[in-house]
Amino acid sequence: MRKLIAGNWKMNGLASSLEEIETLKGLTGGAACDIVVCPPFTLIEKAAQQARGSHIAIGAQDCHTKTSGAFTSDISAAMLCEAGARFVILGHSERRAVYHETNMIVARKATAAQEAGLASIICVGETRAERDEGIALDVVRRQLRGSLPIAAASANTAIAYEPVWAIGTGLVPTIDQIDEVHRSLRQILEQELGQEGRLVRILYGGSVKSSNASSIFDVPDVNGALVGGASLKASDFAEIISAAA
Repeated sequence: MRKLIAGNWKMNGLASSLEEIETLKGLTGGAACDIVVCPPFTLIEKAAQQARGSHIAIGAQDCHTKTSGAFTSDISAAMLCEAGARFVILGHSERRAVYHETNMIVARKATAAQEAGLASIICVGETRAERDEGIALDVVRRQLRGSLPIAAASANTAIAYEPVWAIGTGLVPTIDQIDEVHRSLRQILEQELGQEGRLVRILYGGSVKSSNASSIFDVPDVNGALVGGASLKASDFAEIISAAA
C-alpha cells in the first residue's frame, strides 16, 4: 500500500513560509509515497499554485458541515476545493477538545468534504488518562465508528491515530502500543467497510520525527504519518518522507 505523509502546519505560516513548499518539491521529487501539506486557510490558494505540477497535494485543516450559510468565520469544503485543496484534516484532537466537536459532527464534515471532492484525514486518539485507565482501544474504536461517513472508502478517507498525550510533547507510544491500536482500527474498518476497509490508509501521528519514523513505518498497519511541527521545515519533513520509501 502506498504510504501517505501529511503535514499539518496548524496556526503557523505566513506567505514567506511557502518557500518551504518550493524546497520540499526539490527534496522529494522521487518520493515513493503521497505527500500532502496542510497550511492555514490563508495560504491554501497560494500553496496550491506553488505546488502545481508537482507530486505535492495541498490540504486544509478543517471545514464546515454545510456548503454555505450564515456561519461567520467558517469555511466550506467547496470553498477549500475551489482554492486548490485536495485533502482536509477532520476531528483533530485540538478540534475535539477545544471546540467540543463530537463524532457526529466529524462524520457530517467528512460527508460534506466527500461531496465537494475532498479526501478526509479523520483523526482519533486517546488522552493520557484514558491510556492509563486501560480504555485506549475502546476510545479510538468508538471515535472511529462514530466519525466514519456513510460513503467512506479508500479513495476518499484516511484515518490518523494521534494519541493526544503524544502530540507536540516528544512522547511516543511504544511500537507494540502503536501496533495494537492500528490493528484494532483495521479490524473496525473491515467490519464497517468490508473489503474496502483493508485498503483505507491508517496514519500515525504524535511527535513523529526523522529519528523514529522508520521504526514506526515498519509497523504492518501504519500506512503513513500525520506530522505536526516537523512538517514546518522542508528539510525535516523530507527526512520523514524518505523514511516512508
